[in-house]
Amino acid sequence: MLNEISAGIQHDFIQNLEVAENIILYHHAKWDGKGYPFTIKAEKIPFEERIVAVVDVFDALTSRRPYKDFWTKEKALSYINEQKGKCFDPSIVETFIEIM
Repeated sequence: MLNEISAGIQHDFIQNLEVAENIILYHHAKWDGKGYPFTIKAEKIPFEERIVAVVDVFDALTSRRPYKDFWTKEKALSYINEQKGKCFDPSIVETFIEIM
């Protein structure tokens, strides 16, 4: 779908859709390989998706949704840290926590 939507766009900044494609394809991948629909793990998960995984979960946890209240920043960071090495790339988690 991404390729079809972007096919007619001719901008200098759209040269490669690989990053977007990787995020779309692997957004359910887990560091330990228990994600779906692909069973890739660790460094086989595209780098950009490993970053997005942490940021996306943080955003989801700290945002109010119709079905849940928001978590505090501290609670969300604690959860992400607990999932280091399971769901998330440990080095990305450590860097994310440092900058937050």
